[in-house]
Amino acid sequence: MEFGYDSTTEELRKRLLEFMDECVYPAEEAFALQAAESGWSAPPILEDLKDEARGRGLWNLFLPGEHGAGLTNLQYAPLAEIMGRSPRIAPAATNCAAPDTGNMEVLSMFGNEWQRTTWLDPLLNGEIRSAFAMTEPDVASSDATNISTSIVRDGGEYVINGRKWFASGAMDPRCAIFIVMGKTSQEGSKHRQQSMVLVPRDTPGLTVKRGMHVFGYTDGDHGGHAEVLFEDVRVPVDHLIGEEGGGFAIAQARLGPGRIHHCMRLIGMAERAIELMCARALSRTAFGKQVARQGVVQDWIAESRVRVEQLRLLVLKTAWLMDTVGNQGAHTEIQAIKIATPAAVEWILDKAIQVHGAGGVSQDFPLAGLWASARALRLADGPDEVHKRSLAYRELKKHMPAE
Repeated sequence: MEFGYDSTTEELRKRLLEFMDECVYPAEEAFALQAAESGWSAPPILEDLKDEARGRGLWNLFLPGEHGAGLTNLQYAPLAEIMGRSPRIAPAATNCAAPDTGNMEVLSMFGNEWQRTTWLDPLLNGEIRSAFAMTEPDVASSDATNISTSIVRDGGEYVINGRKWFASGAMDPRCAIFIVMGKTSQEGSKHRQQSMVLVPRDTPGLTVKRGMHVFGYTDGDHGGHAEVLFEDVRVPVDHLIGEEGGGFAIAQARLGPGRIHHCMRLIGMAERAIELMCARALSRTAFGKQVARQGVVQDWIAESRVRVEQLRLLVLKTAWLMDTVGNQGAHTEIQAIKIATPAAVEWILDKAIQVHGAGGVSQDFPLAGLWASARALRLADGPDEVHKRSLAYRELKKHMPAE
């Protein structure tokens, strides 16, 4: 693996850094004020930023192949890091925000021609939003085989019944389509019982009941997370994505790149936290000397730098492996970054908050919101414990007698 970025990545990094300095950071205050008033809709300023990003060639950078910018995971990873420095704005402004990113990946990899024309194209153009409905309140969804929402074929239609929550993006009025995971069979392998179907938002029987809060935040400015009820919801059979029983495999394919995106954005959040921590420590005096000269604060700053550098190398290695040997070949590393990155960045943000004192938990700095995002990512895309369980078994299997 080469440690330097290639010319394509360097050019895009330059353009993206300029966009952040010239457009994103100056818009953060206005974005926050508008978000407080816009409810579940995106703040109006976002449309201007999207136009600007598109004009600068900073659009759909996350998606490889013919439908997106054609970047590899390794090329996109440092761009995601830069976006993570302002995670409420930059990903959405460049059409690189979840859950649309994962949903577009699913449609580009597994969707048929009409599904791509009807739903992928408007998502790529930023004309609509989408939601991903997998997690359920009544079962331990960390084990995806527990998913109980039923998808039953009835002639030329599927009938869907179930209850989901934390369906990301579903509260946005522009959310036009749901990707729903449920069971099409109770027989056979437990990993071949699930399927994914497309459900338009206006389908009878689909009810968006409420927006879920995350540590008190609504996340309304990027579509929120909804509790959704499906009561005898009917869709034509051509709304099935891929094949019956393919839902689990599709979910795994969706989550692989998403974990790279999340982890690199987290590293960007950590870099911003370190900058804020240093600036705050240099601007305050306590007990007769500059806060930056307090030994414990210096220890936090040094430890933060070490952790960020370690994480970045591991995530870039993982991206490189995904590009060269595929998601399966990078399985160990994908799980490792998912375990290590949110926890380490949560620690760095905690120290930055501590250095800021009361200001750190207030709305005057972005740290509280960043901390909530990092902590939530220890649950999203699979909780830490599930990844540790799987990773430990993979290590143990190397030392087990062959069957």
